[in-house]
Formats: sequence, C-alpha cells, structure tokens
Amino acid sequence: MTITQTRTVTFPSVKENVALVERFVDEICEFYNIGDENYGNILIAITEAVSNAIYHGNRLDPDKSVRFFYETKDNNLCFTVQDEGRGYNPETLPDPTDPENVENPNGRGVFLMRRLTDDIKFFDEGRKVEMYFRIANQ
Repeated sequence: MTITQTRTVTFPSVKENVALVERFVDEICEFYNIGDENYGNILIAITEAVSNAIYHGNRLDPDKSVRFFYETKDNNLCFTVQDEGRGYNPETLPDPTDPENVENPNGRGVFLMRRLTDDIKFFDEGRKVEMYFRIANQ
C-alpha cells in the first residue's frame, strides 16, 4: 500500500531554484525508497521540466512564478510543473536526435522527459506538464 503524500511549492523564476527542486526530489525519493536508476530518471526529468519553466517559459523573470506539485496517484508519483510563460506546442519541437539538430546546444529537455517518464502529459499550451513514475512494489 502506498502512503499518500502531496507537496506544492511556488517559487520565483531564478536559476538557483532548480537546486531547490532537486532537494525536494531527493526528499520524495528517500521517503518512497526509490532505487538509484528510478531516482536518476526522476531527478533528470523534473530538473529539465523546472529548468524549461524558468528559462524558456518565464524567461528568467523573477516576477513570474513556477509551481511545483507532486502527489501519489495509483502507485505512481505524479509531478506537475507549471509556468506563467507564453506557452508552446510540445508536439512541434524538433527531434534532437535528427542529424541536423545534434549539434544544437538546446532542445533536449522535452525529449529526455518523454524518455525518462512512464507517462507524460502537457496542458495549457505547454505551460503545464505532468510526469508520472511508477512506484508499485517499492
């Protein structure tokens, strides 16, 4: 049986707050006794989502906030990251594995998030992302 827990944190869009979310992920994974491989997937996907919200969504505007929320749902950890930016269509992002994009310094975040999560959903024109990680049998 999974213990239900939730946490919501709202913070300004400054790059230092990526480290804040890393600490939350550490605490959550420790609480649920998440193994190293799953921990790595969760940490990378969440920090990519938060970085995207801070840098691309809110464009490092400290007057705009990022909302980080997590809860357990049906033996999954569900993380939500939401920004106040203009939004985008995640389906139209270029494939970073395409030879013409491999040298680009940006553009891998959503690709990684999709590969590392068990399920991912985008809402509100890309301003909100939900990422699911199975924790059954933990």
